[in-house]
Amino acid sequence: MNDTNVSTAVLDRLTEEWDALTPEAQKAARYVLENPADVGVSTVREIAEAANVKPNTFVRMARQVGFDGYEDFRAPFRDAIRRGTASFPDRARWLQDIGRSGALGGLYADMVGSAIRNIEETFAGIDAEALRAAAEVIWTSRQVFTLGVGVMNANARNFTYLASTGMKQFHAIPQPGSNAVDDLAWADGQDVLIAMTCKPYRTEVIEAVKLARDQGLTIIGISDSRASPVIMMADHPFVVAADTPQFFPSSVSTIALLETLLSFVIASASDEIVERVEKFHLRRHRLGLYAEDRE
Repeated sequence: MNDTNVSTAVLDRLTEEWDALTPEAQKAARYVLENPADVGVSTVREIAEAANVKPNTFVRMARQVGFDGYEDFRAPFRDAIRRGTASFPDRARWLQDIGRSGALGGLYADMVGSAIRNIEETFAGIDAEALRAAAEVIWTSRQVFTLGVGVMNANARNFTYLASTGMKQFHAIPQPGSNAVDDLAWADGQDVLIAMTCKPYRTEVIEAVKLARDQGLTIIGISDSRASPVIMMADHPFVVAADTPQFFPSSVSTIALLETLLSFVIASASDEIVERVEKFHLRRHRLGLYAEDRE
């Protein structure tokens, strides 16, 4: 197991032990989950000050999840930093050149750079087995409800639209004129809820996930922090990077993750799904829905 996977395993352990932690230890754990890059470079006093807890709180938290102390706890994070990741000098030079090109060049470079980093960071923290497991529960389910509000509503509907070209059991919620809680009224353990929200977390999404858990649905959670309520309650959690120079969260990595997840669903499915997708698009060609068919 490489160092990145080891440090990810530490974060997983924190999530698993969350309910057993004291309120102060949860504050420390939340800071680690939301700022894992700080762990490898911070002393116990520095990180305790940043998390607004006492140093001993971090020591107790580390011991509670199976480490001898804070230094033992942060060792995997330090090793990951020392080993580093692949560098991209050509990309860096390209972004620097953009940044010097006119009044909006800096903004352009920042946006491009953040989009690339978000995708890299997202997929660095997710392995193929996790996607395979989520795809399998989707494929074997009776119905799949994809929940997002605000900008995430568009992402949920895009995923559902693509899936519906070959499968019938996908529903984007909330439906027009409805709310997510009502849309889940008759869902049960045969069904799956894919719920997504980024900071600030939407109350209606959190409440719908709680309801879905009570009704026995399998939860696939997508959010921008391991401390997100949606991630905490998910059977299959996926953390996406959503940083951006602008005030709104980026959807780039969320869309990339959803597209990848759908590709895993199709890969897990029977040959019938591929035939359905081909039939769906052949029908569109026959109906003249594509511009090139009219030329």
